[in-house]
Amino acid sequence: GYTLHQMVDKDLLSDDLSHRIQIRTVAASDARMGGAAFPAMTNSGSGNQGIAATEPVTVVADSLGVTPERRLRALALSSMVAIYAHGYLPKLSAFCATVTASMGAAAGMAWLLAEKDPLQVIEKALATMSGSIVGMVCDGAANSCSMKVSASVHAAYEAVLLALNDVRVQGTDGLVANAAEECLKNVGLLASRGMQQTDDEILKIMLQKNKA
Repeated sequence: GYTLHQMVDKDLLSDDLSHRIQIRTVAASDARMGGAAFPAMTNSGSGNQGIAATEPVTVVADSLGVTPERRLRALALSSMVAIYAHGYLPKLSAFCATVTASMGAAAGMAWLLAEKDPLQVIEKALATMSGSIVGMVCDGAANSCSMKVSASVHAAYEAVLLALNDVRVQGTDGLVANAAEECLKNVGLLASRGMQQTDDEILKIMLQKNKA
């Protein structure tokens, strides 16, 4: 997060809402994984998921200057969608669940940014996310988790921007379905059934690496 902030100071990255979301969220994740003495709100038992579900929404709320009640409602919506999406996942999987946590963030950000019909914007954003980074793997808790958080929240905000302009990945594409709930179920099926062999292979690689 600090390095990305330096890139803004050097005009190598723009100081826009997208990068503020990314920098603040990844900084929180990096601090947590590095053992910083600060509390982290968990979601579905994970601090990184809690950070991914809440920090992007907080950054957008700060940018818009919304009321405390509207901020809390957006955070509650994000957390509930993240928990609901995580409910389709198995207890252990090679699937990186910051993706489902960021789906919650997408819902919260969409609710804050949509001037009309926020439900349609939320559904479009969730559909697009199910067609983008759902294949990201979990290879254990490590400092690299912050990179996955970064990718997830960036994809979430991008999906929201598209949805605000009435654009989404269509239900005819790959894992994506017409309805948002079916999209979440499909992601859960991929994590539960499709990534069992992936989990075994990741473990083999981790045990055998650096032996040369």
